[in-house]
Amino acid sequence: MATLAKDHTQLDEVAATLGIAITPLTSNIGAELSGIDLDQPLTDAAAEVIRAAWLRHKVIFFRDQDLSAESHVRLARLFGELETHPVIPSAPGYPELLIIKGEGFEITAQTFDKAQAYNKWHTDVTFRERPSIGSVLRARHIPAVGGDTIWADAAAAYRGLPDAVKERIEHLEAEHDIVRSFGHRVSDEKRAEIARDFPPVVHPVVRTHPETGERAIYVNFTFTTRILGVSEAESRELLTLLFDRIKVPEYHVRWRWTPNAIAIWDNRVTQHYAVADYWPNPRTMERVTVTGDVVAR
Repeated sequence: MATLAKDHTQLDEVAATLGIAITPLTSNIGAELSGIDLDQPLTDAAAEVIRAAWLRHKVIFFRDQDLSAESHVRLARLFGELETHPVIPSAPGYPELLIIKGEGFEITAQTFDKAQAYNKWHTDVTFRERPSIGSVLRARHIPAVGGDTIWADAAAAYRGLPDAVKERIEHLEAEHDIVRSFGHRVSDEKRAEIARDFPPVVHPVVRTHPETGERAIYVNFTFTTRILGVSEAESRELLTLLFDRIKVPEYHVRWRWTPNAIAIWDNRVTQHYAVADYWPNPRTMERVTVTGDVVAR
């Protein structure tokens, strides 16, 4: 699979024989796939192309895919076992299918802090000992304008670091905590419960992708609280540097949602940011998250 992902010509040729077109959206990250109906069971060959494109482009997109809940869950299982979430609600009868309801903010001095609390760069569920390897997100109800999502290529961001910084962070580890992100959203009782069930975990600051071998920044603003083994001042300095590196636009792809569009991304080597610029309209998405493994240095 990784070999097919690395050979652009071979991947495109195999996809073409199946009537699937792969259109890169930037030179670093993101591609749109067309010519396939995800609501139908996939052949082994089509599944292989989708997984290879996912590995190659890190986030892949599809439009006009009116999936049933069963099809959404089946599609996600292409990438591994599925997980539930301790805070985000799920669809009735489908515990793996998360319902993500967002609200847009009119950015004023009074609402800025709230908007910033909602909009954060992150990799999904790094508060777990085995963070997710991927997510499959479907646009259910979207605003007429606004509400894009941005993904960052954390491997390209790592490659762009000065060598001195790479050496400095090579063997460091960082703490990730669910309470940092979700603690303010729940009651005191629920906060205590999730803190007990999901105590802080430690992951490498830089991880190696187990299938492609790429190295990537693996700290994120939403869940990472501190870098271990250094002073508080150095931890803040390094985290600020790495968080800012993820924000560089040259590492990004920005996706304009349309009804029934799908995004599938690799959580091991990307971060993403949901832009809440659709005030005063709501937005509803459906996400299935794929269980991961222990993060490898």
